[in-house]
Amino acid sequence: MAEPRELLEDLRHRLAQAEQGGGPERIAQQHKKGKLTARERLDLLLDEGSFVELDRFVAHRATDFGLAAQRIPGDGVVTGYGRVHGRLVYVFSQDFTVFGGSLSETHAQKICKVMDLAVRNGAPVVGLNDSGGARIQEGVASLGGYADIFLRNVLASGVVPQISVILGPCAGGAVYSPAITDFVFMVRGVSYMFVTGPNVVKTVTHEDVTFDQLGGADVHAETSGIAHAVYDSEPECLAAVRELLDYLPANNLDPAPRLAAADAPDRRDESLLSVIPASPAQPYDMHEVIRAVVDDGRFTEIHGAFAGNILVGFARLGGQPVGIVANQPAVLAGVLDISASVKAARFIRFCDAFNVPLITFVDVPGFLPGVAQEHGGIIRHGAKLLYAFCEATVPKLTVITRKAYGGAYDVMSSKHIRGDVNLAWPTAEIAVMGPKGAVEILYRDRIAQAADPALETRNLIEEYTRTFAHPYKAAERGFVDDVIDPRETRPRLIDALRTLDGKREKNPARKHGNIPL
Repeated sequence: MAEPRELLEDLRHRLAQAEQGGGPERIAQQHKKGKLTARERLDLLLDEGSFVELDRFVAHRATDFGLAAQRIPGDGVVTGYGRVHGRLVYVFSQDFTVFGGSLSETHAQKICKVMDLAVRNGAPVVGLNDSGGARIQEGVASLGGYADIFLRNVLASGVVPQISVILGPCAGGAVYSPAITDFVFMVRGVSYMFVTGPNVVKTVTHEDVTFDQLGGADVHAETSGIAHAVYDSEPECLAAVRELLDYLPANNLDPAPRLAAADAPDRRDESLLSVIPASPAQPYDMHEVIRAVVDDGRFTEIHGAFAGNILVGFARLGGQPVGIVANQPAVLAGVLDISASVKAARFIRFCDAFNVPLITFVDVPGFLPGVAQEHGGIIRHGAKLLYAFCEATVPKLTVITRKAYGGAYDVMSSKHIRGDVNLAWPTAEIAVMGPKGAVEILYRDRIAQAADPALETRNLIEEYTRTFAHPYKAAERGFVDDVIDPRETRPRLIDALRTLDGKREKNPARKHGNIPL
């Protein structure tokens, strides 16, 4: 048997070999592309010195196509666990310097191991994706590896938070793992996601398209809605992942992390008195309302570049993490359409799965009309949003700031679909439709017969507005719990959250519902 010193020297050599990945030349190529290495990324993501590596000596077992002589420790992925803000997180980081980060049988097994550990120990999973796809030399074994990962993504869904960070190519079947996870982050000029690449697209459809145009970060942030956030650099992106994790519970049984709030819970914000314009047709930015209400004005928006007519994201109220859903009057008047409905529904279901209370700010004129929306399935997609709010059993608090018209009033966390505390500002207008549309329908004949139809219409609109375009009819029936001074919004929401701390509500026993996908 070798001497202990010799064994330690051998260990140090093997550790150094594992840590250099594909070697200095390939690391230099990675840096030349403006990309970090797998280990450099983990250093930025995790608390300093907290990373514990698993399976660092694992190597592939393939012998065909000359692979037997190319057995690199780690096999193209660095796996293990560490801490973010002192809390446990499981991680994997694909190493493009080793076989282009391609997924082999053993590469997949390493990822599956940390995912299994995450579910077993109740901690989030963060995957840093940078891979050329399946390792062709291993054939069906690599495809089977993808399926093993997909299965774990599905079984972990709603059990532990899953975050995917795309830091290179992610193509073919590989895209379906991030698609199942809860949040997808990308970096401009570095990240690409597509099922079929530009060459295949050109062959099949004769369309000339670049990597960026087909599956770049901005395309997925603005058009497809696959990316929840996009950044200009890897350090900025990984810092944002750390920020997101600060709001999330470790698993579906633990509470979200609360912090001591420096912002006074009884703070009244005078700006809320003037945020609503005098004209009901004039837009305003709902961000101003949210920031005036939440702790320290800090709102971490999710999916900000997609479906801007609705806002979703995380904030704190009295130190407690909350999910924010809000119509955005500054974009399409805050109307609900297909993209907005899907965006909000998915966010709501995430918050409900992980016990994060929901705060909904409502200013919605209805669902977007038009042939494109109807043929595109606004009925089905709008029903997803309704289903998500109805299904959610977490504390649900709603503030109607201005318009709440038609079916959109019902959908936006109304009292009728188990809203716990529903408040309205004096500027709220809760009705079947806006005054102009209602008058044109109700008094069509009267207007047509009037000596001055325009004057008659104005008078009728004023009468309808006085009678219906306010929150008090709803408050009379208990559909709104209270009409409040806008400056009281923050203290009232914080107090309501505290009363709902022990909320007990369950849905009927079932295997699962059938959301209208």
